[in-house]
Amino acid sequence: MALTATVYHLPVSLSDVDRSVYESLDLRLARHPSETMRYLLTRLVAYCLSYEDGISFSKGGLSSTDEPPISIRDATGLLVAWIDVGLPSADRLHKAAKAAQRVSLFTTVEEGQLQRQARERPIHKIEQIEVFRIAPSFFDELEQKVSRHTKLDVLRSDGTLYVTVDGATLEAPIEKLSLQANP
Repeated sequence: MALTATVYHLPVSLSDVDRSVYESLDLRLARHPSETMRYLLTRLVAYCLSYEDGISFSKGGLSSTDEPPISIRDATGLLVAWIDVGLPSADRLHKAAKAAQRVSLFTTVEEGQLQRQARERPIHKIEQIEVFRIAPSFFDELEQKVSRHTKLDVLRSDGTLYVTVDGATLEAPIEKLSLQANP
């Protein structure tokens, strides 16, 4: 018998001061049986911090290796942004940079490990790929507070992420990294 996805219903009050984006989101995230909670929460944060018209989670979830976990399409259906999570391969990032005008990566992985992965092959427009790192300990703390039906307040201000759940606020800096090693 195949395991099925677990659906998380997460209403989010988003205040992204750094981008002047303020929205109330009613999100439903399907957690694949092989998906870690850290990955799901990183997807959630990536969605919130990238929010704009045309954004959506992939239809196939983790099982769809040809799609980004999150994408932004314009009104014609053209892929504008490929938003990835975790530690994608150099091949995947190359494909993303060829497919979309903009590529972003949200990760908990250290910069050195990202750069080693990126050196496996040339990556199209590597210098334009935005990388945002949030400490894994932030997601470990958040995991303890999130259940399948949790309301969250997500705030980004001055490069710091604040998430409030049931009156408790967690915070972490959002580090901007480069996939290219410094010479």
